[in-house]
Amino acid sequence: MKADNEMKLEFLSKSQNESFARSVVAAFVAQLDPTIEELAEIKTAVSEAVTNAIIHGYSCEMGNVIIISRLIGNTVEIEVKDFGVGIADIELARQPLYTSKPELERSGMGFTVMETFMDKVDIESYIGEGTTIRMTKKITTVK
Repeated sequence: MKADNEMKLEFLSKSQNESFARSVVAAFVAQLDPTIEELAEIKTAVSEAVTNAIIHGYSCEMGNVIIISRLIGNTVEIEVKDFGVGIADIELARQPLYTSKPELERSGMGFTVMETFMDKVDIESYIGEGTTIRMTKKITTVK
């Protein structure tokens, strides 16, 4: 299905860019007039996906993170892509409390949070090539 509107954002994998990314996506999604709760959920899911890309995708290296957001009817689709190390075992990574960086005191709840706040979360990852997280959420329209 063709998007009604689309936005692409690319930035360096610096932790200070996480809040910038979530704000840009929130501003874009605001076109659908989401509830405050829906907007907070989307922002949190984007934060988790971007943080995963920065901390796990690139570790200590610098790379680019790309976010593509699409509006299709009253649904938002968000892709967060890195070109980092990739995820060896996606099912293990999706398990609550699992983290590949326990030394950083990570909670291991990133994918769980994304799956809780979004309607659908798909993960595609290739070792040495990177990871793409695709999330969708239908916005309730109150007219």
